[in-house]
Amino acid sequence: MKYDPQKALIVQSDFSILLETRHTRFEEIRSRLAQFADLVKMPEHLHTYRMSSISLWNAAASGIHAAPIIEFLESNAKFGVPVHIKEEITRFVDRYGLVRMESVGEELLLISDDVEVIKEMVRYKSLQSYGLCQHDERTLRFSAAYRGILKQELLKLGLPVEDVAGYHQGEALPIKLKDEDEDCTFILRDYQRSAVESFYKEGSLHGGSGVLVLPCGAGKTVVGIAAMGQLNCATLILTTNTTSVRQWKREILDKTDVPDHLVGEYCGELREVRPITIATYQILTYRRSEADDFVHMDLFRKRDWGLIVYDEVHLLPAPVFRVTAGIQATRRLGLTATLVREDGREADVFSLVGPKRYEMPWKELENKGWIASVSCTEIRIPLDEANRHRYTLAEPKQKMRIAAENPAKLGVIQRLLGKHPHEQVIIIGQYVDQLKRIAEELSAPLICGEVPHDERERLYTQYRSGMLQVLVVSKVANFAVDLPDAAVAIQISGSYGSRQEEAQRLGRILRPKPGRNEAFFYSVVSDDTKEMEFSMKRQLFLVEQGYSYRIEQDSGKSAPEEATV
Repeated sequence: MKYDPQKALIVQSDFSILLETRHTRFEEIRSRLAQFADLVKMPEHLHTYRMSSISLWNAAASGIHAAPIIEFLESNAKFGVPVHIKEEITRFVDRYGLVRMESVGEELLLISDDVEVIKEMVRYKSLQSYGLCQHDERTLRFSAAYRGILKQELLKLGLPVEDVAGYHQGEALPIKLKDEDEDCTFILRDYQRSAVESFYKEGSLHGGSGVLVLPCGAGKTVVGIAAMGQLNCATLILTTNTTSVRQWKREILDKTDVPDHLVGEYCGELREVRPITIATYQILTYRRSEADDFVHMDLFRKRDWGLIVYDEVHLLPAPVFRVTAGIQATRRLGLTATLVREDGREADVFSLVGPKRYEMPWKELENKGWIASVSCTEIRIPLDEANRHRYTLAEPKQKMRIAAENPAKLGVIQRLLGKHPHEQVIIIGQYVDQLKRIAEELSAPLICGEVPHDERERLYTQYRSGMLQVLVVSKVANFAVDLPDAAVAIQISGSYGSRQEEAQRLGRILRPKPGRNEAFFYSVVSDDTKEMEFSMKRQLFLVEQGYSYRIEQDSGKSAPEEATV
């Protein structure tokens, strides 16, 4: 293929794709790439994407065929597309739906129009323990008890199953959204309706399971409630913490006609199992010892749930994955701002909860004014001589903590507070001892795991009302904390290279703001340390969404040197 320097992509033989960041069509091409490839590196001039089986199967599940993907790559690749890459894209995309899971009466069937695929499945020893029985040359029968685990096993074998076996209705529960009332000010946004429709698919067999990917602040809770309104059935909602449980309950009571006595909280000391029950992952995975059973896992069987909602589905714990494998006849909705999992278990989300049904780019919502425009800045500061000496001699794990707890970060925080005297600020970090020192120095309240939930709620309420301007928070505030007026986030330490944590923390300040609708996200890191390396990895997801980071080198003086990258 003839070399064309005017094009933006280099498609390599290992499934990676390089994108020139300074190309005139960078934003357009980046947006298209994100439909079927994942961002893995972000140096200044060339971003690296990689196609994978999951990224291509998610594309296929959303209706994207191999031909448009190949055509897009060929029309934008400087050196063309290697022949074997085109063949592999076609093979992967065409594998999705090659095997269908259908139901006939009480029986479940694996069906393929390709006779060779049926023969292939019969030969796999790993599948023989699931009671597969050949019905005819295109059909295998199996026990419904293995519906989830078979999908997991077939995915490992490169056969993603399109599950159209359907779902039982579950216990009926009329749920009417208040946006249907003429005098109600609550109205679903267009993208929220599109997300619900992509999940529900008019009640067809192709709907009822899957993941909706929406930015923080875009109203994922509202989307979940609207999905409940489509299905009108008993619903189990699983979320990250007690604060989130109460936010879900408030939103359900505010936006539907469901009365209070039908909505239960299952967390802390409360054990309410009602037609709509909201529980935490933490309580579901509680057990007295590693040898004991999970005490509360039978919540999945305490009612005839017609829908299970997994809030922040990318955090789904392994024990909940295992239970989910056995409840595939129940509709499942995953909600998240990012499908990135640091443990690499995206395949389990795909097979057990469902494929990605809808994704709304962050920048698109920003352009429409639904979320705030955010300026991202990384401020690099040196370690003083004593701490640099400690850092040099420390073990690898201890190096990260020494860098993260750099005492010079306090001075940067104080200068940033002076820069934003009229904005509401959250200071967020990983290490509670560090946060306690900073909260004391600033005379600001601290929310961490030690703080009782009622006290947390009181402080959050004061912050929302404007009584508090600065709030210091630990990782307990990473998820599902509604702080609509927070306009500045100062991140002082984090969970190593966690991309999803970076996204969630930026999400704390994304809700729309009056006036210029802008917010500011600062990451304060120790220069020339492991913390800086991890910080670059953390930023990957946000760069994929179209955000850029300005780098400031801070010597500890009042006027840092600036270098934009």
